[in-house]
Amino acid sequence: MSLAIPVGHDTFGLSLPSSLHAIAVSYPKWSDVVAVKKGESATVNAMMTGYPRFYVHRSVQKLITICQKEFGLDGEMCLLCPTAKTAECGNEYIRNLALLAGRPSEVRVVCCVIEPASPSSTNEITSLVVSPTAVLHKRSEVHILFFPGDTYTIARQFWQNCGLGISSRYAEHCLSLLGVPGFPQASLSDFVRFCGRTSYPMVMGKLKPKPQDESELPLSTGVEAKVALRRRIASFFVHDETSARNVSEDDVYLFPTGMSALWNAHQLLLATRPPDKSVVFGFPYTDTLKIIQRSGPGAIFYGHGRDSDIDDLDNLLTKKVEENPSSSPPVLALYTECPSNPLLRTVNMPRLRALADKYNFLIVIDETVGTFANVDVLPYADLIVTSLSKYFGGYATALGGSLVINPRMRYHAVLKGHLGSVFEDTYFDLDAIVLERNSRDFLERMRITNANAEYVCDFLHARSIEGGAPESEGAVIKKVHYPKYMSSEHYEICRRRLPGGKLDSKNGGYTGLFSLTFTSMKASRTFYDALEAAKGPSLGTTFTLTCSYTFLSHHHELEWAAEFGVEEGLVRVSVGTEDREALLEVIVAALSAAELA
Repeated sequence: MSLAIPVGHDTFGLSLPSSLHAIAVSYPKWSDVVAVKKGESATVNAMMTGYPRFYVHRSVQKLITICQKEFGLDGEMCLLCPTAKTAECGNEYIRNLALLAGRPSEVRVVCCVIEPASPSSTNEITSLVVSPTAVLHKRSEVHILFFPGDTYTIARQFWQNCGLGISSRYAEHCLSLLGVPGFPQASLSDFVRFCGRTSYPMVMGKLKPKPQDESELPLSTGVEAKVALRRRIASFFVHDETSARNVSEDDVYLFPTGMSALWNAHQLLLATRPPDKSVVFGFPYTDTLKIIQRSGPGAIFYGHGRDSDIDDLDNLLTKKVEENPSSSPPVLALYTECPSNPLLRTVNMPRLRALADKYNFLIVIDETVGTFANVDVLPYADLIVTSLSKYFGGYATALGGSLVINPRMRYHAVLKGHLGSVFEDTYFDLDAIVLERNSRDFLERMRITNANAEYVCDFLHARSIEGGAPESEGAVIKKVHYPKYMSSEHYEICRRRLPGGKLDSKNGGYTGLFSLTFTSMKASRTFYDALEAAKGPSLGTTFTLTCSYTFLSHHHELEWAAEFGVEEGLVRVSVGTEDREALLEVIVAALSAAELA
């Protein structure tokens, strides 16, 4: 049975898909996005859910309310972390940002052990006690970050940037231990009522994504699921069974979110390498740059990611070495994406690798958009980070992230040794169990998504001004941002290949994401509003999902983003697994509306 994908202008704030733990939310109109980002209370309060790092899930909100009532002081607010270590990271992050902003920087941490409520208990918080320890499975713990209410917006940046807060399933587990009615198996109808609605529309629209195989049973324990996930991820990097330096499951580390994987990659490098600034090369996903800028010595940003920027970087590093001819590398690391989100550009990986070897710094590559199925970045990356919540998980009902330490690279042993000594498994078992089940058909889904996206993009490219369509005859698309057309020579180098060097005929596509820029904001808005498909944040879902990316991610810095080609009117489309003719039909209809606007 497929989960419903609500489509239509009356679906604002509904979860995408119709699941209690959906990681996307419906923003069917451009004006909805503007209202949310401006913080209009009536609009925000109407949301059932939201993308988990940008929105505190209702179950997490419920647990926060209980913790705040029991342990909070007047004027305080709080957020929840799963462990003492993650809470200490939050403590430091919030304090530093608050000091920079001139806000109150006092943060206190309370460790709260949650024990099962007795069957006769009528008080939902009688089982809430302060304690430094907890027995796994019989009781759980949350670490509460308390801070002044004036600092809440800053604290939420920690929640968003780092992805270290508790998950909705973890919150529900804690609420069930407390005996709160309706947890952990609240029905969707109960959840709808809890959110102040009377019904949940089950309208699927014209597009029907690939359903999940209901005969596939989940694994019974989190331990089994995590082993299966690590083995599955490692297998995607093995192209030659005879190689002694293949990625193994022991090189794969799991985290609760993609951003927490990147955060931990950065902390690993800060702990094992001489401290210095890091390079962010190419225009990345917004929180990647924020993490590097705010944690450690800071960032050197090359937002265009051009070959000429590599020349400039080489000159900068040469100058730094001449000014300080010590044995320390001139930078800590270089972070980039393959390809980038949302511009779908790929940088010159061989040149960057040569530069890293020349100056002895490390390269971290986020291949979330390219995916394990399409790109192979092992020849260039020391560390590979991935948001497993996206294409890998696909069904948009579980979060997860991975960090792979490349065994082919020089510092593999040092990095693995340190991470192995400090690694803390904060990935909640139930999230891992769901993600493992969701990811079993990953390669099959990607083949469909790759083919659908290429089919649609070929059509749109021919209708774009860059593709030769004249604006004088009504063309409104300026450019289709897609790896087949954007820095394609660099993307081709990274495409997945067979051991002999031939392209993998089954995989190695151009991925399922593309972005469109239009000749006017009116055309952008009209296309977005007219598109009869799911609309909201996230990507990589089995269903086609569209968002007004720049306003969602850079609404406070629109002019800055535009300097790097990320225009205010950019529309990003994550192509799903639907029938491609049906998909093209709804896209053509939206494009026709934009051309008439």
